[in-house]
Amino acid sequence: MIRIESLTLQRGPLRLLENANLTLHPGQKVGLLGTNGAGKSSLFALMRGELTTDAGSCSLPEDWRIAHMQQEIENLERRAVDYVLDGDIRLRQIESRLSDAQEREDAHALGTLYAELEAHDGFSADSRARTLLAGLGFSSEQCEALVGDFSGGWRMRLNLAQALMCPSDLLLLDEPTNHLDLDAILWLEDWLRAYPGTLILISHDRDFLDAVVEHIVHVEGRQLTLYRGGYTQFERTRAERLTQQQAAFEKQQAEREHMQKYIARFRAQATKAKQAQSRIKALERMETLTAAHIDSPFSFSFREADHQSSPLVDLHQGVLGYGSTQILEQVKLQLVPGARIGVLGPNGAGKSTLIKTLAGTLPLMGGEMKTGEHLAIGYFAQHQLDSLDAKASPLLHLARIAPLEREQSLRNFLGGFDFHGARAEEPVLNFSGGEKARLALALIAWQKPNLLLLDEPTNHLDMEMRHALTLALQRFEGAMLLVSHDRALIRDTTDELWLVADGRLQTYNDDLDTYTKWLARFRQQQQEEQKAANGNAITIDDRPDAKTQRREAAERRQRLAPMKKAIEKLEKELAKAQAELAEIESELADTNLYAADRKDQLKQVLARQASCTQKVEELEERWLEGHEELEALEQAEAG
Repeated sequence: MIRIESLTLQRGPLRLLENANLTLHPGQKVGLLGTNGAGKSSLFALMRGELTTDAGSCSLPEDWRIAHMQQEIENLERRAVDYVLDGDIRLRQIESRLSDAQEREDAHALGTLYAELEAHDGFSADSRARTLLAGLGFSSEQCEALVGDFSGGWRMRLNLAQALMCPSDLLLLDEPTNHLDLDAILWLEDWLRAYPGTLILISHDRDFLDAVVEHIVHVEGRQLTLYRGGYTQFERTRAERLTQQQAAFEKQQAEREHMQKYIARFRAQATKAKQAQSRIKALERMETLTAAHIDSPFSFSFREADHQSSPLVDLHQGVLGYGSTQILEQVKLQLVPGARIGVLGPNGAGKSTLIKTLAGTLPLMGGEMKTGEHLAIGYFAQHQLDSLDAKASPLLHLARIAPLEREQSLRNFLGGFDFHGARAEEPVLNFSGGEKARLALALIAWQKPNLLLLDEPTNHLDMEMRHALTLALQRFEGAMLLVSHDRALIRDTTDELWLVADGRLQTYNDDLDTYTKWLARFRQQQQEEQKAANGNAITIDDRPDAKTQRREAAERRQRLAPMKKAIEKLEKELAKAQAELAEIESELADTNLYAADRKDQLKQVLARQASCTQKVEELEERWLEGHEELEALEQAEAG
C-alpha cells in the first residue's frame, strides 16, 4: 500500500503539505484534485523518488513498478511504435541481451532468453503497442512516422501510450485527457477501468473522473483528504461541509434564479422543451453542488454585444477543407442569436475544419457563406495561446484592444480571471498553459462577441475555471458553437447537437450518452473496414495458434539476425565516417587555412577530404545493398 504519514513537503519558500496523512490500498483508482500550485505534481514526483520529504514519510512497496507520463520527448528520430515500446524497459533489456547472444551465437543463452521473452509476453508487444496507438487516435501510417513529425499535442499522446505500455503496479497520470478528443477519452476510460494496478489520476474532466476513479484525494489547506466515490460524489460531500456559509447560499441562489429564468423562457416552446428539461436536471445538480465552488478565484461574463444580426452566419452548399483536400461537403447551416450548439464527431472528421472556416482562418472551398452586418466573432483555439505576445502582460494585452479604457476597469475585469495585482503586470513568457488559456478567454470576453466559436476551450483549465466558464456561457446571450471533449461543458451549456461524420454535417437528435455508443460502433466499423482493406479479414480457424506464431517469429528473428547486425555495424561505420567528413569540412571553412604559408597543410586536408568522401560513398552503397537484401529476405520469409 501507499502510506503517507505526517508528511511535510516544501518547494522553496512555499509549503505545500504540512503534517499530512493518507493511506491508499493496492488496486485503488484515485483522482487527485487541488488548485494549481497546491502540490499535486510535487506529490507525484515524491512517489517517483525525485523529491525527498521535509518531514514525515511517504512509503511504497519496494518491488512496485511505477509508470508515469513524461512531459518531454528527447529522441525525435524514433518511430512512433518504437517509442511506445520503449516504455517497456524490461522488454528492451531482454531484446538487448538477445541481440548480444545472437552476435556471440550462444545457442544456450538464446534458448533461455526466448523463453524469458515469451514469459514477458514480448512476442505480442508490437501488436499491443499498435493497439494502444490506435485507441489514442493514431492511424497505421502514423505508427511508422517519426516522433519529430508530430505536433506537441500528438507527442503528448505518444507519452501517454508509452506510460500505458509500461507494465506497472502504480500508474501516475497527470492530465492525460488534455490533448485527447472524445473518442480517445472514451477508449482511455475503458483501458483504465480494466487496469489491474493502483491508479492515481490528476484530471479536471469531471465525467472522466466519474467514469474511472472510486476515490478522490483533495489537496487543500496543506492536507490530503480522502473522499469515497467519484468527482460528482466528492462535490456533493464537500458541498455539504460548506453549505452553512452564507456566501455559498447567496451565490447558489443567484445561479438558481438564472436557470429558472431560462426554463420559464423556453419550457413552453416545443422546439426548446427538450433543452429546458436538460436545464431542469442541471438546476437539480446545481442546488447541491454550487457551494463546493465558493472559494473559486474566477468570476466573469462575456460582455454583451452592442449590436446583433439575424442570421449571424448563413452557409449554403459549403465545401470545407485544407488546400486541395476536401473534408466536408454540402454543408448547410444558419446561426442566429441565441443558438447554442455542441459539435460532435470522431477524430479527424472535420470539427475543427468547420470552426476554422466559420472563423475565417480557412477559406471556403465551395458554396456560399453570408455574414450578418454586425457579426462579431470570438474565436478560441489552442494555437492562439502560442500567438500571445510573450513579452506583454495580461494588462498590456487588454490595453492594446481597449486603449481608451481606464486602467482600473481593465484590472477589475482581469481579476475575474484571477490576474490580480502584480500578476496582471507580469509577462506571459512564464505563464502556464492554463494561465494562457485564461488570458485568451479574457481577451475574447472583453471584445463583446455575438458569436462564440470555441474549439477545446477547457484544455489546461482547472476545475474552478471550467465551472466559471460554464456559468459565463450559460449567461451569454449570443450564438455559440462549441467543440469540446468536456462532456459536462457540452451538457450544461448547449441546447442542440450537430454531428460531423463521413464528410457531412447534420443535426444529432440524441443525447451525449447515446453518442458515446454511436462512437463505439463507428470505431468498430472503421477497424473492420481497415482490416478488409488490408486483406486481413481471415477467420479464426485460418490463423495459426499463438505458440506456433511465437516460434515462427523467433526462428525468423534468428535467420535475419546476422544480416541485421551487419547492417547495424555498417550504420555505425557510416556515422563515424560522416562525422569525420564534417570535421574536415569544418577545417576547410577556416579562411586562415588558405594562407600562402599553409599550402602544404591545405593539400593534406584536401587529400583527407577526398579519401573520406570516397569512404562515405562506399559505406552508403554497401548499406543500401544490405537493406535491399534484407527487405528481399523478409518478403520471402513473409511469403
